[in-house]
Amino acid sequence: MAKESKLELGKRGEQAAVTYLEAEGMRVVERNWRCRHGEIDIIAEDGPTLVVVEVKTRSSRSHGSALESVSPAKLARLRMLAAKWLSTQPRSFEAVRVDVIALERFAGDFALRHVRGAI
Repeated sequence: MAKESKLELGKRGEQAAVTYLEAEGMRVVERNWRCRHGEIDIIAEDGPTLVVVEVKTRSSRSHGSALESVSPAKLARLRMLAAKWLSTQPRSFEAVRVDVIALERFAGDFALRHVRGAI
């Protein structure tokens, strides 16, 4: 089997995150939303809460864990991007939460860690 590219690994990780979120009862509203300020991987609803999800996928820990790769600056940017996205929507939410889903591939399978309310 050919080695999976970083892009392919990222896409598989993001799909695994969507499948997980839906199994947890969340509704995925949008994927890969972009504006000139950046990108949100997944936008979901958890009841009355808007959830902005950053997905990080790693095939090894040679550069640290997937979770460690999400910096405080990245989390702050996601909160700003959530406000930008909300400004384009006709409805409002009771709360906004930023979550991180970290996936690490071991022997072909993903180990998934979900951090709710990362900031």
